[in-house]
Amino acid sequence: MVHYEDIEVGSRQSFGRYAVTREEVVEYAAKYDPQPFHLDDEAAAKTYFGRLSASGWHSCAMTMRMLVDNMSTVQQAGLGSPGIDNLRWLKPVYPGDVLRCETEVIEKRRSLSRPDMGLFKSRVRVFNQSDEPVLEMVSNGLIRVRNPDAPVP
Repeated sequence: MVHYEDIEVGSRQSFGRYAVTREEVVEYAAKYDPQPFHLDDEAAAKTYFGRLSASGWHSCAMTMRMLVDNMSTVQQAGLGSPGIDNLRWLKPVYPGDVLRCETEVIEKRRSLSRPDMGLFKSRVRVFNQSDEPVLEMVSNGLIRVRNPDAPVP
């Protein structure tokens, strides 16, 4: 089980494979982001996107799926997340795209008020099948400290 002490700043991972389907793009948009360029090919053709594209929020949901799937292969003493920073949608995600993730730990620190808890920040980048970045964010993760009685540096 991975704890705070096991996380190394600079460590990287590459994982995930998510095939984006037209049906899922339209279904998600109809429920959560019903803008014409996420629902209708003809309407989308007249926009910046040029064709039907996934909602940015749907891109985030697909990213979360890949992150959670990866966490299930590498057991962590995770305690949730206080949120994300600097979310950017860099390129549209289209039906037919196949997405993958890369992460890099960029910072970590122990909690002063909760010595049993640490926080780490990871840069998350999502790429399509052409290795073009489509999404980037900084994820903040809370994780259990293996030895809470150890001094907080």
